[in-house]
Amino acid sequence: MSYTNGFGNGRLMYRLVVAVDVEKYSTRDAREQLRAQKELQRILNVAAQNTGLDQREWYEQVSGDGELVVLPEDVDVSVVVGDFTCQLETMLAEFNRRAVTDTPLRLRVAMHHGTLTPGPFGPAGDAPIVVSRLLDAKPLRKLLTDQQERDLALIVSQTLYQDVVRTGFCSLDPEEFQPVRVNAKGIQYHGFVRNQEERRMAPATLRRASGGGADLVALPGGLA
Repeated sequence: MSYTNGFGNGRLMYRLVVAVDVEKYSTRDAREQLRAQKELQRILNVAAQNTGLDQREWYEQVSGDGELVVLPEDVDVSVVVGDFTCQLETMLAEFNRRAVTDTPLRLRVAMHHGTLTPGPFGPAGDAPIVVSRLLDAKPLRKLLTDQQERDLALIVSQTLYQDVVRTGFCSLDPEEFQPVRVNAKGIQYHGFVRNQEERRMAPATLRRASGGGADLVALPGGLA
């Protein structure tokens, strides 16, 4: 396994980690799975190029239905969370409009900024675990199920939301995010799911739905 941009020197580091997963990948036949893999690779490549990200500096751990990416130390986190996400949405929408298959390419995306260290089978530490738990959260899966017109569902960790999205430096609207609490293997993980439908609700309705406070919504999810 090769590492780039200092990712491989055996020390604990603080990096942005992005996890991507294709919805309903296992229901596709082998030809459709291959097509989904190729299109996902192309879309990720073009989205990175359009936002000025150099993929040669990424560490990528791939699986059949997605991948986990560790971004370099000097990456602009706000650009990845905001502009890169928007590019993915644009690319997915364009592909699905032209697709000849009845199965659209729809993605779940999770992001977290935390600690990790390289290992022989991939990055080890808190960051890859947190982002994997968030990626598999039931609220994120439910968003794609409930909103069939949506091509991408995004969840960010609580710290990433507070440090990047809420600051205003990110191109995404903080008010589009809904807090969730994910329970996985006896551990709670806090995150924020981006749901543009929530932004359209009247403020009074939002206050009634959240009880008037900023407490996290208790929603079960995560890995079994």
